[in-house]
Amino acid sequence: MGDKSIQKKQYIIDVAAKVFSEMGYKNVTMKDVVDACDISRGGLYLYYESTSELFIDVMKSQAAAGEDFTSLISDDATAADILLLFLQEEKKDLFRKKGNLNRAYFEFYFDARPAKADNVYKKKFDNNVKMIGKLIEIGVESGEFVCDDPLTAAFNIVYLIEGLKVTSVTLGVSPDSFDRQILYILESLGVDA
Repeated sequence: MGDKSIQKKQYIIDVAAKVFSEMGYKNVTMKDVVDACDISRGGLYLYYESTSELFIDVMKSQAAAGEDFTSLISDDATAADILLLFLQEEKKDLFRKKGNLNRAYFEFYFDARPAKADNVYKKKFDNNVKMIGKLIEIGVESGEFVCDDPLTAAFNIVYLIEGLKVTSVTLGVSPDSFDRQILYILESLGVDA
């Protein structure tokens, strides 16, 4: 694929992300993406055969953008600083009014997930557990955290965040409720947040 073709594909992905964030996954048609991108139907089908194929690339693009989190970390940051920054970024993502794809993610995986879909969401989950587990290990070694089982603590933190995402879509979650839940987890690690 040439540079122009790569740019066009990324443009489609970026615009489709906005469409999916506004409409969810189930309600989006290829025509919706064609209209939003202001391209021909053939122009879209040159890159994607279905909304599921397109949504998988949207998720991959979002996951790659999330990896930029490490660029926010200062050289002198402690394990606690990094964990707090990660949690703040998760909170920002959860309460972002525009561009929040949580509803679309859940619709895709609960209702419309093709059998052979690349499970980008699970990879993100696993990476977050691994990263947080490593941070907790480092924090325990440095005396910042108190924890006998860093991996289980990491799973608890990620499960909490994912549960709050589902709850925000189904029941609603306030920023204060998010903060109270996170504070409880941090206090269990011995962190003064």
